[in-house]
Amino acid sequence: MEIQDCFFDLEIDVNGEDTFFVNKRVISSYSGRINKFVGKSKGATRRLKVIFNDFPGGAANFELITRFCYNKGNLSINPLNISNLTCAAHFMEMNKSISGTENLCEKTEKSLEEIRYWTWSEVLITLKQFQDVSCEDTSLSVLDKCLISLVARIASSCEMSPCSSTSSSDSSVFRWSCDTRSTESLKNTSFRTTWWFEDLVSLDSFLIQMLVRLLVSRNFDHGIISRFLFYYQKSRFSSALMDEKIKVVVMVVDMLDSLDLRSVSYKSLFGMLRVCSNMNLSQSCRDKMESMIGSQLDQATLDNMLVPSPVGKSYLYDVNLVLRFVKAFLGREVCCVPLSRLKKVARLMDLYLAEVAPDPYLKPSKFLALMCALPNSSRDSCDGVYYAVNLYLEVHSSLSEEQKMKVCYGLNFEKLSSDASNHLTRNPKFPSKSAVQAVISQQQKLKNLLQDTNHAVAFTGPSTSSPSPGRRDEGSKQIVLYAKKFNLTDENEKLKAHLQGMQWRVVELEKVCRKMQVQMTKMMKSRMSRHSAKSVPKLCS
Repeated sequence: MEIQDCFFDLEIDVNGEDTFFVNKRVISSYSGRINKFVGKSKGATRRLKVIFNDFPGGAANFELITRFCYNKGNLSINPLNISNLTCAAHFMEMNKSISGTENLCEKTEKSLEEIRYWTWSEVLITLKQFQDVSCEDTSLSVLDKCLISLVARIASSCEMSPCSSTSSSDSSVFRWSCDTRSTESLKNTSFRTTWWFEDLVSLDSFLIQMLVRLLVSRNFDHGIISRFLFYYQKSRFSSALMDEKIKVVVMVVDMLDSLDLRSVSYKSLFGMLRVCSNMNLSQSCRDKMESMIGSQLDQATLDNMLVPSPVGKSYLYDVNLVLRFVKAFLGREVCCVPLSRLKKVARLMDLYLAEVAPDPYLKPSKFLALMCALPNSSRDSCDGVYYAVNLYLEVHSSLSEEQKMKVCYGLNFEKLSSDASNHLTRNPKFPSKSAVQAVISQQQKLKNLLQDTNHAVAFTGPSTSSPSPGRRDEGSKQIVLYAKKFNLTDENEKLKAHLQGMQWRVVELEKVCRKMQVQMTKMMKSRMSRHSAKSVPKLCS
């Protein structure tokens, strides 16, 4: 049929961009959608009019559809137009059941079978066009084919290990078949892992999500995937609006959460957390991000932990965030966390406590929560905690005795060194009760040491009279006497010197204890004169 002989009895408005006058019999013979419309309008004497507000690809793409219909189903299909034609074909319901022969849906699907012969650029162009047209679930199979082709090309350029990497992406160590260590080779290796990053930045987040899932399913290196996700997030943020940024972050967090966390850069996670701190992210997204960071808290540094407090909060650093990190690190069962990792986090928390202690707006309850966030087993010594408490009480000198005591509840006096205990007993910033506790704890440690030493001497040498339990000076001197009776090795000589030093510390601590006992007695007597009589506890033996 010649075009000039056609009777234009159908008017089609495409998205308000342009109006087409076509023959309804020609178009309806290929389009199920138009066929249904024409069937409902039988007997109409006026020209029919159809308005499309969401036609895929707009007026330019509809023109290709009319050419296909008027050319009896013939049209050049290539990577530059296949995405638009596929979406339009499904929109217009152009399948074999309508035309009786191979229709546009079948032709586009057949053309996609040649995708393995397309260039990398042609596959990318097809994907970008798909994300620019209004195409529903009908195009997902086409997207899958394009993405599978991309993944195959990425994989072919990299010598992958059969299983995903568990090395940190910060180290940029990847497993390749080439074993050369030259600088040029390292540059080539790095390029082989990242050359595709920039090309995929222009794809929408939902396409990246599909791509990452395919990469994971093919056991692609998780370290490379995580590096790409962080690269994508940073690149998109440079020009995206807030809503788009939120979509990108949610996608990146979801995908990172599906990877082996040992291959995810801890530094990059903290960087993304800082960038997203003022975004209106869902609670679920924030929880996932904090959980990923918290589970690897033993890799963090003090700088990582010093996250500014949220807008509207007076305190300097976000201590609530750090508490959530610790909770995520400990998980449901503390016993499952290796002791070596616990001790690393304890050292980090001691540094953090010292850093936040001078904050004049930090409440005692929050400071105490930080002190008690980890179990006692995580610290061999509490000197670092004592140092932080000393700073806190110095800045918060207006606290009441009761508030100071509450802060001191977080101190394990038994794990204070002799130097720290001695310093505490003379420290006017600490409440007197805590000083008494420090003295009692130190004395108990000395008693235990004396007993252990006596048992050791009794076991290794001839029995002699045991030291008087009621007098510390005599007990300490007796230890030295015991030591003198034996032919000591170098190790025992060191023990002897240590015990002699401890002897003088006992005497010194007893003097301090007596002075404090006298002071406490005076205080209690003054109170008893005003109130009912109360017995004075015996603080030192």
